[in-house]
This record gives sequence, structure tokens and C-alpha cells, in this order.
Amino acid sequence: MRRPKLMIMNIICFDLEGPLSPQDNAYEVTSLIENGDVIFETLSRYDDVLALAGRENYEPGDTLALIVPFLLVHGIREGDITEISSRARIVPGAKDLIARLKRDGWDVHIISTSYEQHAYQIGAALGVTQDHIACTRLDLEGLRGRLTDDDIACIRGIEEEILSTEDDDAVFRRLDAFYFDELKETALGDIFSMVRVVGGARKVQAMEAIALGHGMTPGDVVVVGDSITDFAMLGRVRDAGGIAIVFNGNEYAVPYANIALCGTDIGLLWEFANAYARGNDVIELARTLEQEYRGDPRVDCLVGADAAKIVTVVEAHRRFRKLVRGEAAKLG
Repeated sequence: MRRPKLMIMNIICFDLEGPLSPQDNAYEVTSLIENGDVIFETLSRYDDVLALAGRENYEPGDTLALIVPFLLVHGIREGDITEISSRARIVPGAKDLIARLKRDGWDVHIISTSYEQHAYQIGAALGVTQDHIACTRLDLEGLRGRLTDDDIACIRGIEEEILSTEDDDAVFRRLDAFYFDELKETALGDIFSMVRVVGGARKVQAMEAIALGHGMTPGDVVVVGDSITDFAMLGRVRDAGGIAIVFNGNEYAVPYANIALCGTDIGLLWEFANAYARGNDVIELARTLEQEYRGDPRVDCLVGADAAKIVTVVEAHRRFRKLVRGEAAKLG
């Protein structure tokens, strides 16, 4: 894929959790609650079901809205999010990669479902300023002030049901009633309006706004993602003729990229960025590196990939995803 050399600026947009930092901050924060890991994992599976079913006004990653009622009733504060974030590691190679991109004139952005308290802190560690980060705004203290005793009882009731019901289908039916009917009768109202998570189509909107700000289109952008919250953004850029790279991706993201990169260090991505900036054929480079890098790192060109190849790539990425992200790897 060759591009003109006359572009004023090269733009790259990274997802945060996965490609840049292995921590799933919301999972770690929810785990501060007794049985919070179980609650989060259940809601994450529910999120996958809603997203894949195409529920109206629901986007992949809205798990970060789903967990808010539980954070509120258990007294979790924004400072807890920041404190958990302070423990987060950076993916090997990520800091040097971003520094190198910026030195070479790239406009580096982060588009993340993460709460702002986490995204801004990790962005600062990577040298990405807040005005170059699109993420989820969260005002826990403001929301907490709305709750009545009856609201708290309602939320604690659904929590008990989540923890006492083993059948996912039954839990998901109950969660449908809770989020789309019962919760709207509380002071929180429509939680999806109160907490607008930057995932799915909202990531696409953020990426398109960045491109438009430079007089460009999605076909002029490089994006990097790894999960269900990224597949729409990856697919939008790929289909527009841009470069969509999946790094240690899962089965939701891999089929929507045109280049797959996995390993314990994201530094090899520089090879693709450098080729892109020079106007070289990045897809042809991926085909070449596919033969050279078959271990750690591993490269796969996904242009024209059949179902069998996608399965093979997903399996390879699963191993590195677990290695780099640990328990967070199992989340959609």
C-alpha cells in the first residue's frame, strides 16, 4: 500500500489498554470491591453480548458505564482510580516508540475507553498530552450525590443476584431489566448518558475528528488496537485504505486489521511507521516481515487472509496477550 509523500503530517492513533499499558484499570478498580472481579467479569461478558447483538445506542466498552452504580454504592472514589493507575506498567517498547514517532514529526493520539483519571496518567508517562487523548469522562463524586437510600438498595439487590446466579443467560435477562428499565427510575437515570464511554463507534468518531482536523480522511491514518472496543475503528481505517494494526489482539479485533503484530515488545511497529512516512508500500513490508518474524515478535499480513489464517493468528496472539496482559487478557 503506497501513499503520497506530500502529506503535511502523519497521524497515528493508539488504543491505550493493551497496546500501550497492560492494565485493565476498570477491572482493577472494581476488584477493590468484595467479589468485584466476579461482578466485572460478568458485566464484561454481558457487554460483549450487547455489543455483538447491535443493541441500539450501546457501544463495545460500555462496561465502564455498567460498573459505575457498583463503584458508587461501595464508596469507590476517583482517587482510587488514580491510585490503581499509578501501579500500571507500560508495554515494553511503547515509550521509546512514541518518543521516536514524535521526534519524526508524527501526530500521536490515544483513543481509549479508559476513564480520564487513568488515561491522562498513562498518557503523561508516555509523553502524550491531554489534548491528544480521547477518553471517558467520569465524575464519580457528582453521581454519588444523586443517590437515595432506595437507589442504593436497588443496586445492592442486583449485585446479590449477579453473585448468586450461575447461569449467564438468566443473569443477562435480569441485567437487561435492571439497566434498561429499573435503573432509569433511580436518580442515576440513563447511565449510558451519564457516562459516555469512548468505545466502538465513538472511537471511530474520535479518529475521524482527528483526521478532519488535519484536512485528512481515515484512509490517511494509522490506528493500533487490540479488542472489541477497537474493531470498528480498525475496520473503518482498513476499508478506507489506511493502515490498521492489531497488537496482541483477540478474536474480535484481528479480523478487522490489515496487519497483525504480536509479541512482548511493541517496538517493531516502528518499522511500519517508518515505511509509511517514507511513502513505501506498508502492506508489502508486512508480507516480507511475515517471513522473517515468526516468534517474538510475530508479523502477519491479513490482506486477503482466509478464515483458517485468521484462526491461526488469533491463537498466536492469544498466547502473547496472556503473557503481556495477564488476567486482563481474558476480557473482551
